[in-house]
Amino acid sequence: MITVEEAEKIILAQVTDYGAEIVPFELALGRVLAENIKADRDLPPFNRVTMDGIAVNYDAIESGISTFRIKATQAAGDPPVAIEEQNECVEIMTGAVLPASADTVIRYEDLKLRAGLATLVTNQIKRGQNIHYKGHDKKQDDIVANIGQCVSPALIGLMASVGETELRVKKMPRVVIISSGDELVDVNETPTPYQIRRSNSYTVKSVLKQHGLLADTLHIPDEPATIKKQLAICLENYDVLLLSGGVSMGKFDYIPKALNDLKVNQLFHKVKQRPGKPFWFGRHDDGKLVFAFPGNPVATFMCLHRYFLPWLQASLGINEKPPLFAVLNNRYSFHQPVKCFLQVKLHFNEYCQLMAAPVEGNGSGDFANLADTDAFIELPLERNEFKRGEVFKVWRF
Repeated sequence: MITVEEAEKIILAQVTDYGAEIVPFELALGRVLAENIKADRDLPPFNRVTMDGIAVNYDAIESGISTFRIKATQAAGDPPVAIEEQNECVEIMTGAVLPASADTVIRYEDLKLRAGLATLVTNQIKRGQNIHYKGHDKKQDDIVANIGQCVSPALIGLMASVGETELRVKKMPRVVIISSGDELVDVNETPTPYQIRRSNSYTVKSVLKQHGLLADTLHIPDEPATIKKQLAICLENYDVLLLSGGVSMGKFDYIPKALNDLKVNQLFHKVKQRPGKPFWFGRHDDGKLVFAFPGNPVATFMCLHRYFLPWLQASLGINEKPPLFAVLNNRYSFHQPVKCFLQVKLHFNEYCQLMAAPVEGNGSGDFANLADTDAFIELPLERNEFKRGEVFKVWRF
């Protein structure tokens, strides 16, 4: 049995680059950029008006002029209207290009408009106000998004603004989520008093979807020949197998033997942790990976976040984020010789500290608690008592 840190090191040693592909930019949400994106022109591309009002030359105000004749009205997208006389102005709208002969925009709230004239009602005017200057955000050919950056809704908008209709993104591994066990029935079936509905596959699939990965699902019964046959097919067609259940020491836990028969090399089996102690991880000779999690829902959920997602992010080249830490809100005791991943509810206190309130639940089968918690807090293996106010790493979900 190995430590959490040893398991993490073994898994991250199997990081794999699956290449890149081109996708339409509006379908790239959640994907990871495989190229730097550059601005095709200055941003903004012109001196842009940021308030509805009038455009003037500030020298006129300095010379004592406070009433301006409105020469024309210019909307966003209109060609600029030049100011030719010092006492002239252009009524102008937000988003319009600033005329080259003007250098200041005065908002409607600071004006009185009447009979084609605009009169200042304040002396709090500054040269250059209410203008977003050309190239202030980015210059042409500046990098606006980097390799390894996740495509967010804001980034989609940025891609549209620089004319990137297609994006080169990292390919996702082909993943299948496999559940096993005769005690499990599908969600639309009525279980007998001795059965339960399958939930792990749906949970895992939903988590992966949040990270831009669309996985397939499969359920296999507790029958050795069927298990071996189905796993063989999956190893031919997928890059990663995510299994839930069938890896403990029970009489009907056939999966480790089947994987061994299929030449999937066991890299470890069992980790000094709770939940998730029976976690099995291996690699096929052709590089296919198998994450075989315990069947208990909380154990599957924790192992997915603690091990698979960091591996996925590293394989996709996602820019690494610093770990997140929280302050333990209450004293907690744990007397088993394994590392404890405790469910917690996160909140900020009045000092803006991130606090973690333990929610112990009823063991690794108590998946109802997951809906009421935010993260797992990782408590050190070497200790049994954890004091209120101590700081530990948390894994948000």
